[in-house]
Amino acid sequence: MNYIVMDLEWNQCPDGKEYANEKLPFEIIEIGAVKLNQNKEIVGRFHEIIRPQVYKWIHAKTREVVHLNYRNLANGKSFSAAVQDFLVWCGEDYRFCTWGTQDLLELQKNMRYYQILESLPGPIRYYDIQKLFSIAYEDRSSRRTLEYAIEYLNIEKKYKFHRAQSDAYYTAEVLQKIEDPEVYCYDSIDVYQNPKGKKQEIHIKYPTYDKFISREFSSKEKAIRDREVNSTRCPVCAVAAKRKIRWFTTNSKQYYSVSLCQSHGLVKGKIRMKKTENDTFYVIKTIKLIDTADAKKIQEKQESLRIRRQLRRKRSKEK
Repeated sequence: MNYIVMDLEWNQCPDGKEYANEKLPFEIIEIGAVKLNQNKEIVGRFHEIIRPQVYKWIHAKTREVVHLNYRNLANGKSFSAAVQDFLVWCGEDYRFCTWGTQDLLELQKNMRYYQILESLPGPIRYYDIQKLFSIAYEDRSSRRTLEYAIEYLNIEKKYKFHRAQSDAYYTAEVLQKIEDPEVYCYDSIDVYQNPKGKKQEIHIKYPTYDKFISREFSSKEKAIRDREVNSTRCPVCAVAAKRKIRWFTTNSKQYYSVSLCQSHGLVKGKIRMKKTENDTFYVIKTIKLIDTADAKKIQEKQESLRIRRQLRRKRSKEK
């Protein structure tokens, strides 16, 4: 398998968000990529400037950061042609690598706008090198800039940052420095093209937690009532855990529960409710082992919610 380390640069409406095209708020203007083989040796590079079709002028902030103007872009390829060339260059057996989560999202949004999204089926499993850097060198939850990682790893700064080709190269350099094979167990899934039916649902076992991505439901209520969605199995032995704190939500977007596995202890469940562009819903559920201190925090969160609801009911009666 090859690694395709990709970076994109995009433009936005120069007249402000209120005048932006709702279907394409960010228009890709540059693709840069580095191909590494299974030994993480660089075996190819890709670069393409893209001629803008939606926003004819460059936003001031884009011009300041990326150092491109319209004259640079005028002779570029169309987005559709550039992406098709890029996907051919990627080959058959590869995995995308990006710094952060936004590049793949914007690539798919642009492809959907130009009606070529079928060339890149999803959901897409990929490596978020920003996340892997945090797992390998820091606290697993922090998210650093690419330049920070380059300085931390003492990598030579050969090129300016914030151009697609140079940022892809630097991201590849960070990838080469991450040697621990366990870190690569923590790949990511882009769900812009989320599962639609039961057969497309995703179950993944990571070293420290389990993840489940559901099919679509017509409402939040139907989603949370689904047996697979609200089940809690121990991430170690996969045995159904006994519920200690039932699923509850603080904002209708995130749900929490605590259960007990007789063999491995307390288990935290977390559900993130996601709304699609078609007004349907799907969930991303994570299950992990926790200690009593973490369980107590969830209990306190539930108790705080209960008190707030009591106060609201009391005020409502007083009116």
